[in-house]
Amino acid sequence: MKTAPLHAGALLLSSLLIPQPRAAEPGYPPDVDPAAIRTAVAAAPKTHPRLFVSAEDLRALRTPFPDGSLKRALAEYIVKEARGLLDAQPITRTLEGRRLLGQSRRCIERVVVLATAFHLTGEERFARRAEREMRAAAGFTDWNPSHFLDVAEMTTALAIGYDWLFDALSPESRVAIREAIVEKGVKLPLETKYNGWVRARNNWGQVCHGGLTLGALAVLEDEPELAARTVANALKNVTVSMAAFAPKGSYPEGPGYWAYGTTYNVLLIDALEGVLGSDFGLSQAPGFDMTGQYPAMMTGPSGTTFNYADGGSGRGPEPALFWFARRYHRPDWIHEEFDWLRRKMASGGRFLPLTLFWMQEGNPPAKLDMPLNWYSDGHVPVSVHRSSWTDPNRVFLGFKGGSPSANHGQMDTGSFVLDADGVRWGLDLGAEGYNGIEQRGMNLWSSAQNSDRWTIFRQMNLGHNTLVIDGQLQKAAGFGKFIGFSDDPAFPHSIIDLTSAYEGQAKSVQRGIALLPSRCVLIQDELTGLKPGAKVRWGMITPGKPGATGSRDIRLAQGGKTLELSILLPGEVAWETYDTAKPRNEWDSPNRGTVMVQFMAVAPADGELKLTVLAVPGSATRPAVGKVKQTPLADW
Repeated sequence: MKTAPLHAGALLLSSLLIPQPRAAEPGYPPDVDPAAIRTAVAAAPKTHPRLFVSAEDLRALRTPFPDGSLKRALAEYIVKEARGLLDAQPITRTLEGRRLLGQSRRCIERVVVLATAFHLTGEERFARRAEREMRAAAGFTDWNPSHFLDVAEMTTALAIGYDWLFDALSPESRVAIREAIVEKGVKLPLETKYNGWVRARNNWGQVCHGGLTLGALAVLEDEPELAARTVANALKNVTVSMAAFAPKGSYPEGPGYWAYGTTYNVLLIDALEGVLGSDFGLSQAPGFDMTGQYPAMMTGPSGTTFNYADGGSGRGPEPALFWFARRYHRPDWIHEEFDWLRRKMASGGRFLPLTLFWMQEGNPPAKLDMPLNWYSDGHVPVSVHRSSWTDPNRVFLGFKGGSPSANHGQMDTGSFVLDADGVRWGLDLGAEGYNGIEQRGMNLWSSAQNSDRWTIFRQMNLGHNTLVIDGQLQKAAGFGKFIGFSDDPAFPHSIIDLTSAYEGQAKSVQRGIALLPSRCVLIQDELTGLKPGAKVRWGMITPGKPGATGSRDIRLAQGGKTLELSILLPGEVAWETYDTAKPRNEWDSPNRGTVMVQFMAVAPADGELKLTVLAVPGSATRPAVGKVKQTPLADW
């Protein structure tokens, strides 16, 4: 029996009704097929712009944003900043120590602001000023490839400017800028000795592969083979540094370096998808789909971060977070980011204008799905405990494991930060300035036990909220392993085995922290195998002003708030202070406005010590000492 042929409409309807096969998602790690990459490059648009935005996106900037909107405020800020740059002299090839990095970053900020202002207003003067900036950088003898981050960021600056301002540039400028991108940036790791970073495990891999790929994609119509090779190089090797996100989206180098490395990772993925139609599976990296919550998890109610490793505690708006929130449909990840942007727009960094394209304004999220208690796992494990996401008097604890020998590591194993009542009480001093130490000829980047790195107060355990035994350093190769974690609301806690960090100083060392229902904090240390008479220092660096010392209780005051610290164990010890504001050595920076509150416990003949401290925020009800849980850590 013959059937009547289907007409076109019926064919279309049948195709809609019958499930169609979907293209398989790219796997991870990416399957780097050079032929497929060359095909994608050949099929890529040859028009500009194509990095992060389309011509339509830029034309849309001419339509005023609604009154009172955050995008309008941001657009006005960008134009104001651009006007302030009109009479500024372009950057020069001036190094700070061994780095040109400051100039590279300044070039990005200027070019992106000026290019965005040009598209917001149509005023040619902004395009001309950006052109001058790029021509100045293009004329440098080189972009300091011995410190390749400098090259990657300068390439980023010229790539975005070349792409976004292509039609506004003179033909001579196009040639000069394009040649600089190729010869002083993209070609270097493929044709010169400057490729030691290619399989970097830290932020260098993300930044350098990201920056050079932007350069390659910006000029791909003129350099298709170079573009294909650069993309292949990035896909094959950036996975080494992206391993940092596994398994739960944490970042080994802390929140400051998260902002650096992850922003470039976002730029890389967004550019690959926008230009070549695929990120080839990079976004499938384990933990990458969870890392958008990491900055919120690491930020306390004081507005400062849990800045372990070489990082400052300052916090500003993060443009990349708007990209994550949109991509993964998680507005709760940025529930405070809009406020950060309004209050601290000036600290939004060199990629701030991208927020205009990545941000979706709308109602606050109805629900915050991020956990109150979280453990990162990974090779630099940390945990956080907070009593609430919204209570203005909430308590926040950050607790650090891992090893001093990790990338940008410090001897902060077992250290913690503490926020309560909206202020930070227990703080991390952050990193010592790199250039000043390097200019002294000190070896800042070796993690060997006898490295100069561990003579710097901010790097050693004496300068952290952790234990010091007989004035000795932690073992640089040691590792603090989490052996307990609970998110039970009745007794959320974390326990770290610090034994290997104190090898040769004690037989075992464990520290536990717990957040009590009263919003008080319990910090308990258990040490065995100490040399009889050994002195163990318990310390916490604070910006609070300490009250009277010499007893088992001490009250800290700060901005009308208070925190009381009580020594529950051992007996016969008392609080004292140590001046952290004054530099300990001539190479140490001052730590103004800080002091360490500490006590010294002496090991008895059996070599066992138990140290227990209770921290009571002013807004909390002090529990009766007898009701404070002081069971062994093994029973927590």
